[in-house]
Formats: sequence, C-alpha cells, structure tokens
Amino acid sequence: MEVLHENKICTPTAPKARNTLALLLSRANQIVEIPALIDELWSDNPPRSAVTTTQTYIYQLRKMLCRVVGDEAAARLLVTQAPGYGLRVEEDRIDARVFEQLTEKGKRLLTLNRPEEAVRHLREALALWRGPALADVTTGRRLEAHVVQLEEIRLTALQLRVQADMRLGRHAELVPELRSLVAGHPLNEWFHAQLIACLRHSGRRGEALQAYQSLRRVLDDELGLQPSLPLQRLQQHLLSNSADDDVSDIDLRISA
Repeated sequence: MEVLHENKICTPTAPKARNTLALLLSRANQIVEIPALIDELWSDNPPRSAVTTTQTYIYQLRKMLCRVVGDEAAARLLVTQAPGYGLRVEEDRIDARVFEQLTEKGKRLLTLNRPEEAVRHLREALALWRGPALADVTTGRRLEAHVVQLEEIRLTALQLRVQADMRLGRHAELVPELRSLVAGHPLNEWFHAQLIACLRHSGRRGEALQAYQSLRRVLDDELGLQPSLPLQRLQQHLLSNSADDDVSDIDLRISA
C-alpha cells in the first residue's frame, strides 16, 4: 500500500494505522462500521479498549491527512458518520478501482471482437500491479477477503489479455510467458491449455504433447486426477492429425 500526495509518499508506518487505512480504502466512499474495524484489527481477540484504540488509529490517520493536505481537505477525506468512519476519495485516485474498471472495459472490448483495443486496456490494468496486493500490510480476515478478490480479478485480466493476444495471432510470442504462468500456477488447466494451443499454432507439435504430459503428471501426482475432457480431446487431436491441421475447433474455455 502506498499513499501519494504531489508525488510524495505519506503512507503511515505504524502497522495498525496502515491496517486501518487499508480497510477504509478497500471500502472507499462507504462507511465502515466500528465493529468491522475491530474485527479486522484483532479478529477474535479484541482488547477491552478496542473501541477507544480504534478511535486512536483514526485520530492518527486524521493527523497525517491534516499535515499533508490541510485541515479542511482532511475533514472532507476522512469523515466520522454513525456507525463508523469513511474515506471520501475519487475512484480514479485508487489504483485498485482503476484496475477493475480497465479490466471490465477490456473484457467488453474482447466480447465485441476488438482485441487490439482490449489488449491495450488490459495491459494498462495489469501494469498497475507491483507485486501481491497489500503485501506490506498485516491483513486481518476482512482485508484477506479483499486481497483474494483482487488476485482473482488480476488472474481474470491476465487470461483475457492472453485470449486477446491469441486472437491477434501472437502465439509464438506468448509461449515464454505461458511457460512461466504454468510454472507459477501448475494446477491451472486454462494456462496449460493455452500453452499447448500456442505451441501447436507455432508448429511445435511435439512440445505441445510434452506440455500435455507434464500437466497430466502434475494433476495425477498432486490431486489424483486426469486432465479435463477439453484437454483430453486436444491431446487426441494432436496425436491423430497431421502437422498441418489446426486446433481452432477444440474448445479451450476451461475454467480457472
């Protein structure tokens, strides 16, 4: 998490204050109830002074904002309203919201069969990521749920961008990236399927079959499962057809 004002970093350093700010940001322009803040900060073991201590963290954040943007602007940013507190921030000032909006726009463009525009928006969305979400915040269970949601949307954005690049015929260019994605997500059949398809489209049929066998071993060793039916059909297609055949008729829409 990083808070910037006029290109200067003003992120709070105290762990609990960072945690409090992160939760408020995750629900920007909503009121976060005091019980929700307490649950995030201490889970099932809140101290007796939880309410007053939470108010102290809000006070620390307000002081920081006053120091950075002035009293009037700080009062507009961090509001006290029953039954809790809220941050009033424009959507385009929160990278996570911009990322979600760009991803949704890229998805719509891909649905409209406009892959070049979709790729541009999806690359812009993914470029906002600098590592795991809230990696420098000690998250409680409420923020953990938010992190999981963001990571799932990032995975979706990545899959959409790969689809768009494949529609543009960039199969050979995608192979190195897909090998890396398969290594990082060994149980994700969708990434394996796209790697196999890209290898096949690049004239690397033998490597495509090797990639299938690698997935089969991983699924068997880790889960005792066989590849899904679409992937099994793809393997049969590769085994039974000549090097000149296409695989565009194989349904590779495998759930992540």
